[in-house]
Amino acid sequence: MKLDRLFNPAPSFDEPIEMLKACHERIAAQCGTLEKLVAHLPLHGPDTQAQQAARNVMRYFDVAGPHHHADEEQDLFPMLTEIGERLHSPVREPIAALLGEHRALETAWAQLRAVLADIAQGRSVPLEQALVAAFVGAYRSHIAREEREILPFAEAHLDERQRAELSKTMVARRTVAP
Repeated sequence: MKLDRLFNPAPSFDEPIEMLKACHERIAAQCGTLEKLVAHLPLHGPDTQAQQAARNVMRYFDVAGPHHHADEEQDLFPMLTEIGERLHSPVREPIAALLGEHRALETAWAQLRAVLADIAQGRSVPLEQALVAAFVGAYRSHIAREEREILPFAEAHLDERQRAELSKTMVARRTVAP
């Protein structure tokens, strides 16, 4: 008999695919914060809450977001491409599309970040609904594609050595050198 857990423990880097999924959840949470910020600003302006929200979103997408993309681009995707070629699997096409989406998301982030930086400083600037909706929509679509087309392939085909290597590089990327 399987017992339901009272809580789901956070994945560790020992489970790199689960960690990537957890990153997706955090990205989705930050996107939710952006949507709340769009609604908050017309009513309250760049108050303390808005400034803190802007800083939190910027911190996430300035640090964790690039790490997540690097985990995929430098480590996961090359591993999966190699496996796909060996298995004659069409994984190369979705990976190429995802790489293009990464570049588009980075460009959209740069535009959005400039506005958030002003809000974080308490400046009253418009945070356009369309800008946020485009960014959030693109990220949600991107995450859904990765979780539908890439992560199941990774779960099915990465061996223990590859998972350990992926884990090792993910940890190293986030370790600050003394």
